[in-house]
Amino acid sequence: MKKIIYNQLLTDITKFFLLSSLSLSLIIWVIQAVNFLDYISEDGHGLLTYFYITILNFPKIFSRILPFCVFVSIFYTLNRYEAKNELVIFWNIGINKLKFVNIVVVFSLVFLFIQIFLNTLIVPKTLDTAREYIRNSKVDFFPNLIKEKKFIDVVKNLTIFVESKSENGDLKNIYLKDQVKEGQSQIIYAESGKIVSENGSNFLILNNGSFIDINNNNLTRFAFKKTEINLAKYSSKTTTTPKFQELSTIALISCLYKINYNIILYKIPDYFLCENKAENDIDEELFKRLIKPFFIPSIVLIACFLILSNKDSFRYSKFQNFLFFIGFFIIVISEISARYIGNSKVEIFILVPLIIFLITYIFFMFRLKVNT
Repeated sequence: MKKIIYNQLLTDITKFFLLSSLSLSLIIWVIQAVNFLDYISEDGHGLLTYFYITILNFPKIFSRILPFCVFVSIFYTLNRYEAKNELVIFWNIGINKLKFVNIVVVFSLVFLFIQIFLNTLIVPKTLDTAREYIRNSKVDFFPNLIKEKKFIDVVKNLTIFVESKSENGDLKNIYLKDQVKEGQSQIIYAESGKIVSENGSNFLILNNGSFIDINNNNLTRFAFKKTEINLAKYSSKTTTTPKFQELSTIALISCLYKINYNIILYKIPDYFLCENKAENDIDEELFKRLIKPFFIPSIVLIACFLILSNKDSFRYSKFQNFLFFIGFFIIVISEISARYIGNSKVEIFILVPLIIFLITYIFFMFRLKVNT
């Protein structure tokens, strides 16, 4: 009988966790997807590119909200059991409260390892894949990107201004500024033009205009009847330098060993500058991946404090709110600890999840003894 109750408890927690985590992840994903639409007009990439990127960001979203959803799932499940008087039945048939809580806390280790798995393997890989996709994707100039009487900065070092644009894409009075390199730029003016696609590449056809080359204050000007500019040569404005969260965990650890001991455990990507100034950022990222998940048992234990009271108690509602606040506060502490450890050399912060759990568990046993 007791085994059936425990199995049902864990099943109910898992069901609500899946419902809450997937629902909340989907909501956040949709919001981010809408925000990514700005890149289409600002950065020149196509809709398919940024839809693919938002999909690859889903594991990161799921991992970030996982601790909160675990806490809410256990909090909701125990509240529902209390509302239906099921907890009272459990205690009357001989279920031990401490064993009940221990089973829930041990079960929370499943979510702990899921988050570590996501943080160390899945999330860095998907974010790196998204970055690589942006890096290798071609900028797509849609005709509707260029608006009348508006400066468009769609790609790096290139500015386009068009006085008028017809429905079929014909452009009038076109102004372009191409920053070739520092101290050298090119200004192009044309009476008319049009963007055309040929063999998978986009070309800007210009008619009746002139080039002005500016090289260290030296001007050179010449006119043209017709010319074309291959837009494929321009790179995206999107930052293509990888962030720490996109690097593999073993690469980050290897970089730390190289900085501190001059030992290379694993080949570090060529595009990543493993320097002393990166040590704090690496410490923070590794804390988020490997240590933050260990806050999960603590917040689960906070939710289990609900069994120390009952709905008939005068202060039960306030007690619920207080526990929810404490659980949320511990989640905030996990974020603050991650940022603080990156700016300090106090390794004791690695023990923060264990310290919080031990203090909470000891206090729980004390309250349980007092109540009985």
